[in-house]
Amino acid sequence: MKYKVLATDYDGTLAKDGAVDEITLDALRRLRASGRRLVMVTGRELRDLALIFNHFELFDHIVAENGAVVYTPSTQSTRGLAAAPPQAFLDMLARQNVGVSVGHCIVATFEPNEHAVLAAIRDLGMEWHVIFNKGAVMALPANVTKATGLAAVLQELDIPPEHVVGVGDAENDHAFLRRCGLSVAVANALPSLKANVDLITQNARGAGVTELIERMLANDLADVTPNPVVHDPLIEA
Repeated sequence: MKYKVLATDYDGTLAKDGAVDEITLDALRRLRASGRRLVMVTGRELRDLALIFNHFELFDHIVAENGAVVYTPSTQSTRGLAAAPPQAFLDMLARQNVGVSVGHCIVATFEPNEHAVLAAIRDLGMEWHVIFNKGAVMALPANVTKATGLAAVLQELDIPPEHVVGVGDAENDHAFLRRCGLSVAVANALPSLKANVDLITQNARGAGVTELIERMLANDLADVTPNPVVHDPLIEA
């Protein structure tokens, strides 16, 4: 078995309007039963994800907050991979009436609030960056991405990234897909993502992930050759 892990985004990839259908859930169960590992890699905060998705047990690990947090369902343990946001940053945004959601590390809002967020980062001299996701705006330390979160999980699993299939749909998925042995975009993915992956599914969202899983189970994607041009060097982030 070449591909031992499926790493998947949530919104717009597994889920449509926040929900995962039963056919997709069944495909995830069958992939787990084949001996492969499942990792979710999402920009959502864990508390937010738990309100709409009650099947955490299907995953070996959930990388949340765009790489800042790892949750392990089997032990119900949460590990932060980055420090909490500076209070001065939150205070500055509050004074400008910028509505934000604050997780363990992530500070999330929506367009066009990125202008206020970037200005605050600049004025405070913070080494943070802003990540976009179909209208969502996420601020995180500069060294935190979905790729670094996935790398932490793969180190724990002791599985090299070349044995990972990654699937996503949006801007913030570029980083972790480049680090996977095989990168996939669902049919509804942004054109910029589709242009930089090894495989595009025929179906959208959960149906696309189910299609991908069926191919993994059928022949371990032996008929797909990764394009080294779309991948970062396969090393840990």
